[in-house]
Formats: sequence, C-alpha cells, structure tokens
Amino acid sequence: MELKNKKWSEAEFYKVREEVLTHWPTGKDVDLKEAVEFLKSIPEHKNFAAKLRKAKQEGITLAQPRAGVALVDEHIKLLQYLQNVGEADLLPSTIDSYSRQNRYNECQVGIDESIKENRSMLNGFPAVNHGVNNCRKVLLAVDRPVQARHGTPDSRLLAEIIHAGGWTSNEGGGISYNIPYAKSVSVERSLLDWQYCDRLAGLYQEMGVEINREPFGPLTGTLVPPSMSNAVAIIEGLLAAEQGVKSLTLGYGQCGNLIQDVAAIRALVEQSEEYFKTYGYNVDLTTVFHQWMGGFPADEAKAFGVISWGSATAALAGVTKVIVKTPHEAVGIPTMEANAQGIKATKQTLNLLKGQRLQMSKELEAEIKLIKAEVKCILDKVLELGKGDLAVGTVKAFEAGVIDVPFAPSKYNIGKMLPARDNNGAVRYLEFGNVPMSLELKDFNKQLLEERAKSEGRKVSFQMVIDDIYAVGKGTLVGRPE
Repeated sequence: MELKNKKWSEAEFYKVREEVLTHWPTGKDVDLKEAVEFLKSIPEHKNFAAKLRKAKQEGITLAQPRAGVALVDEHIKLLQYLQNVGEADLLPSTIDSYSRQNRYNECQVGIDESIKENRSMLNGFPAVNHGVNNCRKVLLAVDRPVQARHGTPDSRLLAEIIHAGGWTSNEGGGISYNIPYAKSVSVERSLLDWQYCDRLAGLYQEMGVEINREPFGPLTGTLVPPSMSNAVAIIEGLLAAEQGVKSLTLGYGQCGNLIQDVAAIRALVEQSEEYFKTYGYNVDLTTVFHQWMGGFPADEAKAFGVISWGSATAALAGVTKVIVKTPHEAVGIPTMEANAQGIKATKQTLNLLKGQRLQMSKELEAEIKLIKAEVKCILDKVLELGKGDLAVGTVKAFEAGVIDVPFAPSKYNIGKMLPARDNNGAVRYLEFGNVPMSLELKDFNKQLLEERAKSEGRKVSFQMVIDDIYAVGKGTLVGRPE
C-alpha cells in the first residue's frame, strides 16, 4: 500500500490481514466477531479505556508497572503479585525482545528453554507464541485491565492476538516504536504497519468495544527536549485518530526539572486538543508520565528517591497514569518484590499529593509557551513537507532531519540534534541540526546554555551532554564539572 494519512477502507484492511494472520500459527485462532463478543463480556473495570476515563474524571493518577516473563502461569503469578501486593491500578504485559523483532521461532526456543530451566529465559511475555487463549487466561486471572507494552516496529500480529485475548490497550506507534528501537526499519514501513494496528483498534471501536492506544512518549528516554517528544506524540495521536481510534493516551518521559515537566504535559494536552479539533477528531484524551528513563543510581535507597521524584511530578502535573520504575533499575530485570516496592513507593507519593497541582506561575506559563512555539515550528514544517499529508510529511521530516531524536539507533534518524541541560536542569537544544526553529527560539536556547557554562566556568560544549547523561546515576540532575 502507498502511505498516506487516510483511513484504511475495510477492504484494504482485510486484504492485508489475510497475510498478517499467517505470520505464526496462532494467527489462525483470531476470529474478529468472536473476539468482539468476548471483549463485550469483560467487566468495565477491566477495560483500559474505561478505567482511564474514570480516573481522568475523578482527577486521580493511576500507577502501572512494567513486567513480563516467558511462561503463562509464571506471568499470571507475577501480575497477581503486582496487583495484590504492589497494588498496581493497571497491569502490563511487557513483550520479549524476540517478539519485538517478529522472531517467533527464537521465542519458541526461549519458551522451551524456560520450561527446561524452570525460570524465564526471555525478557518478557511472548504473546504471539502463546496465542489468544493463553492471553485470555492471563486476563481472566487478574482483576485489572491489561496492556501490551513492547517496542515493536511491526506489531500487527501482536495487536491481533492481544486484543482478541481481551487486552484492551496496545502501546507504541510508527515513530516511537521504530526510531528508538530498531536500526534498519524505514519510517514509511513502520507507519504503514502501525496504521494497521490503529485501524484494528478503530474497527473494534466501530463494533462497540473500546480499545485504548498509547504512543510511547519518552522515545530514547535520554535528554529528549519536550518539544521533540511532544511533536512526535501529537503526530502519532493524529495518525491513530484518522484510523478511528477514540481512546488515546499521549505520554511524556520525565526530564527532571519540575517546571519543565509539568509545562510539557500541559502543553501536550492543550496543543494536541487544538490539533484534534482542527482536524475534526473526537478523541477521549488521557495522559501518561514515565518516571525517569535514564541511568539510575545502583543504591536502592537513592533509586527510591528518583522514583518518588517522578511520582511527585506526575501528581503535580495531573496526569492520568504514571509508568513506574523499580529500585533494581541500575541492575537489570527486577524481582517481582522489587517491582512491587516501586509501585508502593509511587502510590504513597501519589496519595500524599492527591488533589494538589502545580499552580500557574510566570515561569510555568513561559515554559508552556516556549514548548508550544517549538512544537509548532516542527509540525508546521512536517505538514509543509507532506503538502498537508501528515504521514508523508513525517517520512520526509526524518529524511530532512526536521524530526531528529537524540541518541536513536535508527539509520533513518539523522542524529544531528544534540540536547543539554540549562543551569536549572531543564533540557534545551545545544545543536539544532536541521530542526526548524525561529531565530528567536534558537537564541533563547543558546542564551540558557551560555548561562550554565558561565556559572560552571567552562564553554558550551559536547562535554556537557556527556556529563548530563551520567548525572542522575551519580546522584545529581545537572552534570557539573567535578
């Protein structure tokens, strides 16, 4: 199919679907009409879209961990523990790395080895290999909504399996699950494949079942300027809405400066709603805040400090949900006990701050205005390059470096833009590369970084970037000279 930002017809979708369902034997078990009936039988409190909407109406922030192991019964045991002991409001099923690359044969080897070794030999749950009935087994064993969280450029068969399995949310998008995760997948290819996932969600919606979609906000999770991640979130939101998605959760990864993080969330909500209105999309918009995605301190007590700071920021920003980190973040995959501790620490902070919001100030207002202005520069150019077509414009924007994600592995990302923190720890543009900004915005970013350099007695340079990447792991936000 030729890529364009136009809702797929049912004929186009079903033609592609015939081939998608042959990618692994479990695809033959997906029956859309039967799946709709199963999903309609699920109680409302286990539907992701409904639970998010209720939280938004009540003004509370929900907590959701990441978690996934290779075998069904062990995965159920893990999720039940996070629900009952960790008190998670929403449950994940983190998908393993082989599934993310559609390497299902190797998943099967991992499953077989896990049975043999009596421990998980995969870093997640291989939902495609386990199939529809096993995904249903997972859902029926817990009392919370379940979402697939992964990192898959081609999530088409995965989306079919998980939704038929009763999981009512799928995370990711054609930019956010390609550029930060894959090296050689073209933007055009991943946008098409995620249009399929969005159209599938749209079809369920049309048949009376709410399916939530959540683009991945943090991108590489390393010093991403809020305007770059917000621009990508808005693009992925608009592309999903065109395919019929109604429940949409747009997200953002914590940068660390309270004013900037709260401003980023508020700018994202206000600006995305403006774009949805302009294009005539009726979307139930909720928000997600990802606790710190960069390097973590190895010391567990210090790690809890980072987790609590992210939780406080999420509460003060008024987001609908927060994605929780664990005190084992610096070490690797956490134990279920450590995962539960991360959730409980998060929920304690959320409870203490319930109902509190960061009040508008001159600084907050200025930061919201700045982020919106930078986002507009990027999106205006994307639409110009696509001659009004957002999907086409996105492909051309990556080719031109108009969208440029820092530290991404993709060869389709130019990688000329460089970020660094200002003197207050807010993430700014050190090098713009080809990212289009007005002279005024460029000068302002430059001025803020020069103020930091002056206070540190050094020149603005790439060394600041390196220092900032390692700073949180060493116990500070800004990487000052030692």
